[in-house]
Amino acid sequence: MARNIKVEELLQTPIEKQRIELVERKGIGHPDSISDGLAEAVSRALCREYISKCGAVLHHNTDETQIVAGRSSPKFGSGEVLQPIYILLVGRATKEFEGVELATESVALHAARRYLKNTLVNMDLERDVIMDCKLGTGSSDLRDVFKRDRVPVANDTSFGVGHAPFSELENLVYNTERQLLTDLKSRMPAIGEDMKVMGLRDGEDITLTICSGMIGRYIDDLDSYISMTEEMKTYVEELSTRYTERDVKVCINTGDNLKTSCVFLTVTGTSAEMGDDGSVGRGNRCNGLITPNRPMSMEATSGKNPINHIGKIYNLLSTQMSRDIVRQVPDVQDVYVRLLSQIGKPIDQPLVASAQIIPREGASFDKAKAEAEVVIDDWLSNVTKITEMVIRGELNTF
Repeated sequence: MARNIKVEELLQTPIEKQRIELVERKGIGHPDSISDGLAEAVSRALCREYISKCGAVLHHNTDETQIVAGRSSPKFGSGEVLQPIYILLVGRATKEFEGVELATESVALHAARRYLKNTLVNMDLERDVIMDCKLGTGSSDLRDVFKRDRVPVANDTSFGVGHAPFSELENLVYNTERQLLTDLKSRMPAIGEDMKVMGLRDGEDITLTICSGMIGRYIDDLDSYISMTEEMKTYVEELSTRYTERDVKVCINTGDNLKTSCVFLTVTGTSAEMGDDGSVGRGNRCNGLITPNRPMSMEATSGKNPINHIGKIYNLLSTQMSRDIVRQVPDVQDVYVRLLSQIGKPIDQPLVASAQIIPREGASFDKAKAEAEVVIDDWLSNVTKITEMVIRGELNTF
């Protein structure tokens, strides 16, 4: 059956030539990102358990994880969590298959604890966290979808959105958070995982505002704190030269009041210990960024099942399509892909697969259009590849 693929030329100023561009990334220790990470870790663990015990992924969704902030007393050189963070793993899961009961809650709790241990390295899981798990059972009509021996059908009438390539600012914002935590933190353990990087490009000038929770036990006093944030600033300034030739101004923890020693200090590395709650889907989109200059879906990606949940599959799929179009079609400057499903229809047959292309100056749109259609159709023909990549942990969701 022919697919409804529509490729059009977008008459719009390319992102790099727009006057104002905003880009945000919430780091892996931000309460919203923790919620995303936990939800996805639990979903992937359930997928593996279902495959191991039942030979196939069964119906589940774990995308309602909630974090209720605790209370802490951070100090230079020490600090303690006074009231634990409360984490509630919420969702739906298949708990019985052909007479065999499945330990879904135990699998979920184990996966969540392991994720926290690997992500928030300064958190004491015995003292600092209370974790609860409430997984209900999905409706029978949705569970039946997973038994059909064909391409899964969409669970909802919804859409996914993707774009490519990343702009200079998008690359800079994404990699600033990643490099601070995967590189500089190895030499400066005081850097907490709770970080937000906000990027503004005003013409040819970029400002990065970085809010980074610092871990008190590794900092002797206020002078040491100031020295560390200055080192972070220098690191990011040097890092920025890899991604842009534009002028970059870096601001670290602008909310600090150095006169009163009121600074962003934590015990565990996340603000969830002292006032900031978290929910799935309130942070980064599946490409790792929040991009108000680009079309975005408000649908959460993390924790949704990777078999037929359009909120997950089409967001990931449209992003992969966009990236492949840019890689394989040199005449494309910017591309935006939107995929719309209809509930109950096969996921390889969206109601529409729309691509909007801004061609490079002097390039042939007709040639780019034909080549982009091939990329889109190829991905739809192999749509279950997204499911396999998710289960193997090859795709990030936040």
